[in-house]
Amino acid sequence: MELVAGCYEQVLLGFATRPGQSWTVVPDFTHHAHSASLSAVAVNNRFVVTGSRDETIQIYDMKKKIEHGALIQHNGTITCLEFYGTAHLLSGAEDGLICIWNTKRWECLKSIKAHKGHVTSLSIHPSGKLALSVGTDKTLRTWNLVEGRSAFIKNLKQNAHIIKWSPDGEKYVTVITNKVDIYRLDTASITGTITTEKRISSLRFITDSILVIAGDDEMIRFYSCDSQKCLCEFKAHENRIKDIYSFEREGQHVIVTASSDGYIKMWNLDLDKIKDGPSLLCEVNTKARLTCLAVWLDRASEMKENTDKTATSSQETEDEKSSVTRIDKDFWTTKRVKIAKRKRKIIPEKQKLKAPVQKKKKKQNSSA
Repeated sequence: MELVAGCYEQVLLGFATRPGQSWTVVPDFTHHAHSASLSAVAVNNRFVVTGSRDETIQIYDMKKKIEHGALIQHNGTITCLEFYGTAHLLSGAEDGLICIWNTKRWECLKSIKAHKGHVTSLSIHPSGKLALSVGTDKTLRTWNLVEGRSAFIKNLKQNAHIIKWSPDGEKYVTVITNKVDIYRLDTASITGTITTEKRISSLRFITDSILVIAGDDEMIRFYSCDSQKCLCEFKAHENRIKDIYSFEREGQHVIVTASSDGYIKMWNLDLDKIKDGPSLLCEVNTKARLTCLAVWLDRASEMKENTDKTATSSQETEDEKSSVTRIDKDFWTTKRVKIAKRKRKIIPEKQKLKAPVQKKKKKQNSSA
């Protein structure tokens, strides 16, 4: 298990995490990933990808611990990245584009002009057939990924900066400043609203009916999607929280938080005792100004992400079907790849990820 975090200092930080009775987290690598601050990070079972204000997406092979290459397709800050299963990646940026990538050959299958302004957030349905996006043009857009076209456009009163599907795909939420609107998929109507005091910076579904929300303060809050009531709140950091990540391991719900105070903390959440709040598993002081966070889980360790359970099984089913029949009708493998191929650029780089800065300094002192 590896905690990966991006920061304003243009560096990707990696921390090896070992679960047990007493969880430990130790520095594993640092990599000067970009020429500007990191803005987004995403993981699947093999790769970590990072987006930056330098308009590039960097790829890292976590199995081999090497830099795999760079994707150059966007003209603007990369704002959001999300994998679907093991074969596809979606990226959104300030140029208003959503790009769909095949992660086997790292080809851009399709580049969609999604919004008139920036793309601020995107989320893929667990089935892989739909995606949602929000942007600075005050719209919420639904995308048919099977046919590669826009399916529905909903006008919003204000710009939303976060969109997220629930694990079962039956509901989704949008975040506008400090307000969370909860929608049902079958009716596309708002079923409830959660309002917080501060602007919301990050949000995750713990279960289909429980949300964890962080904002521009030190608090973590758990809410019920059904009643919209706060189930628990606690002080997690000394400064505002920048990002939250969550996954499930052997029935254990783990919450990971990154803050402007430089700390990354891992928490254990007992759903039966949610009112008591989570307990701290481990923490690490990165001494960096953190911007984004993810956890890379090695499949061999039999750990599964909370939000990717349905997506992975659905992807495998779709792959089996598409390998037998209707391949030409599946957007993921459409012949339009040939057109996009000419535009996409991949810069291969087989550079090893460096050891932590602290270790590097020791080597320099010894050689001196």
